[in-house]
Parts: sequence; structure tokens; C-alpha cells
Amino acid sequence: MLAETLVVLMVVAVVAALMAGYPVALTLAGVSLMFAMLGHVLGTMELGILGALPQRIFGVMTNDVLLAVPMFIFMGVMLQQSQIAEQLLERMGRLFGSLRGGLGFSVVIVGALLAACTGMVGATAVTIGLVMLPAMLRHGYDPRLAAGTVAASATLAQIIPPSTVLVLLGDQLNNAYQAAQLAQGKVSPDVVSVSDLFAGAILPGLLLVGLYLAFLVAMAALRPKTSPAVAAAEKPGGLIEALLAPVALIVAVLGSILYGVATPTEAASVGAVGAILLAARKGGIGGHMLPVVEKTTQITAMIYLILIGATLFSLVFRALGGDAMVQAALTDLPGGVAGAVLAVMLAMFLLGFVMDAFEIIFVVVPIVAPALLKMPGVDPVWLGIMMAVNLQTSYMHPPLGPTLFFLRGVAPPEITTRHIYVGIIPFVLIQLFALVVLWFVPQLTTALPHALYR
Repeated sequence: MLAETLVVLMVVAVVAALMAGYPVALTLAGVSLMFAMLGHVLGTMELGILGALPQRIFGVMTNDVLLAVPMFIFMGVMLQQSQIAEQLLERMGRLFGSLRGGLGFSVVIVGALLAACTGMVGATAVTIGLVMLPAMLRHGYDPRLAAGTVAASATLAQIIPPSTVLVLLGDQLNNAYQAAQLAQGKVSPDVVSVSDLFAGAILPGLLLVGLYLAFLVAMAALRPKTSPAVAAAEKPGGLIEALLAPVALIVAVLGSILYGVATPTEAASVGAVGAILLAARKGGIGGHMLPVVEKTTQITAMIYLILIGATLFSLVFRALGGDAMVQAALTDLPGGVAGAVLAVMLAMFLLGFVMDAFEIIFVVVPIVAPALLKMPGVDPVWLGIMMAVNLQTSYMHPPLGPTLFFLRGVAPPEITTRHIYVGIIPFVLIQLFALVVLWFVPQLTTALPHALYR
């Protein structure tokens, strides 16, 4: 009972410290060390278990899958600097501008293309916000609809491969899946790879794109003043030229992963080199390379530091018996397996208001995923994509949704924080509806991985 009390208090202390504004990585590590000492003093755990920490950190730093993260980040930042996205947005906007809601359609389509190129929500939000928000306001779009469309389109980079979030989630899910199988006595456990998650995310990503477009069509039909037609159509040649570079990069990176030609790490290196070549084609990289490297280093260091802190948290949590406690709690929930998965989905959705996706992946997934994956009928790819779509909403949750901050930083003065917060509400509801669809039609997440890799 004492150990269980310490587990609950440790989780509460972490959440409280995060809400108070303390750095995530230092909070995870500091609280874990405090409760490890407290557990040792009270006789509920041995400090010797912390001797496993250096080996775990070494495993994190040499993990082949995680090596893809800095290269995908580099690719995204380099593409942001190369202005390829700006050219694509402008030409796509002129193509659809003669339609009611045309600029909104352009934002969603280009957001999906940029998601498949960059894998980074921040880069997509800043790029689309800088180019399209002023244009949408200038042509009479409702500021709430404009802000919500840009924010939602940027978050597609979280679910459409090669998403950095999917890489990190895939690594954590694989660890949890193998731990669950070993606990059940399976000597040679199966794996769930990042490639599985990439394949599983394609149809749900396209589903979200279709739902966003359907919402914009409905707004244009029912409330035409919110999204007026603005311009004549663009000549096809200009658009085709603008599409060639991003489509080629998507085929090179995502195609090589899905068809097994390259691992995600190898494909990430191809993408990084491709981004450099595209930037050079647009007028040189001399002035961009140093800022890109600096930004890549900052983001990568932040992710790895959080992961190291989360590793220590997970170590102490398990030493205090937290994993057994979670297993028992989920097993005893009404509704069986469905009740347990639903409870985890609800908890992750609520945590999205105070924690970002990286924090939830590193802290929550290692705790709950092994327990869920021990239950009959829970497919690891389906569970991973359900978590990914759920985490996508965390990017737009007030008050801490990262996309809201990115958008606030680049939005014109006419768009207020209230416009942004109100504008994202329909799109969060759309994402929750997508979760319901995936719940009842799990084949949308499992059909493509099974067809490619089974």
C-alpha cells in the first residue's frame, strides 16, 4: 500500500510541477530522484536499481530508430528555409481561389503535402501562417475559420508520415509490445516497427484531410460570407512545377520506407540530403545552413533530454510497482478491454491540456501501453495510431497547445487569441470524430501494414 501511495504521489508531483511551468526534462528527472530516495528511506525500493540508468541512457543514444529524429528535423527546418512551401501555397491558392472556400482548400492540401515532406508541426504552422493568414483575411475570410484551418492543417504533420511523433511513438510502443510479450512468456517476441506505424497512419491521415475539406465545403455552402471566392484559376503549368519538388521528396522518403527499400533512419538521411539539394536549387544554402543546424540541434537536444528524464521516471515508477498497479487498475475497469482502452484515450486527451505530445509519449505510453498490449485483441498498430490521432488534438488544446503559440507568433494583428481558440474547436471535434471512426473501423489502420509487411 505504501509503494502504491508513492506511485500516485509521484505522478501527481510531476503533473503539478509541469503545470507550474518547470522544464519537462528536469521535472521528470528531479521528481523521480526525490521519490527514489523517499522509497529507499521507507523501504519500498532499493537505490541499486538506479545503476541501470547509465545503460538505459546509452541505449537511448545509440538507438537506430531514434537516429532518424534529428535527420527528419533537419529536413523539415531546411524545407522551411528554402521557400518551396511559400511557392506551393501561392500557386495552389490561385488554382482554387475561384471557388468559395478555395483558399481554405489550398491550406489543407498544402498542409498535407508539407506534412509528408517535413514531419514537423511547428515548421508547417509558421510557414502556412505567414503566407496564407494575411491572404485569407485580405480576401474577406472569417478570422476564426482562417485561424482554425491553418492550425488544423499544420497538425497534419503529426499524423501523416514521416512524422517525428510517429517515430518516437513507434520506438516506445515497440518497447512496450516486447515487454508485454515477455511478461506473457513469449521467448521470441514480435516487433512493431516505425514502418508499421507509418503505413498504418496513411489512411487515417487521408481521412482527416477529407474531413477537413468536407467541413470547409459545408461552411462555404451554409455560410458563404465566411469563405468567399477570391481569384481566377492558376495556369496548370505553374502548379505542376511547384509540385514536382515536394512530391519527389515524398516519393523518395515515404516510398522507400513503405516498400522496404530503406529503413526509416536511412530514408531520413535521404530526405535530409534531398532537402539540401532542393534548397540549393532555390538559390543556395550558404546563408541558411548554420541557422538550420542550430535549430535542428536545439530541437533534437530538447527531445533527447526529455527522453532521458522520462527513462529515469519509468525506472523509478516500475521499481515502486507502478506497472503492476496500472495493470490491475486497467484490468478491473468495467467494460473489459474496450473500457481500458477508452479510459486511456480519455486520460491522454485530458493530459493534452497540460502536457504536449512528446511528454505524453515518453511518460504515459511506457506506463499504460504494456498493460493494454497484454489484453486480448489489442493490435499494437491500431493502438499506436489511435494514440497518435488522440495526441494530435494536444497540439491545439488551450492553453498550452504548441500550434496555438506558433500561430499566435506569426498571425496578423487582426487575428486575436480568441479567434484562434474559437477557430480550432470544430477541428478538434473533427479529430475526435476520426477517433470514433477508427474505433469502429480498425481496418483503416491495420489493412495497409498487413498488406505490405505480413
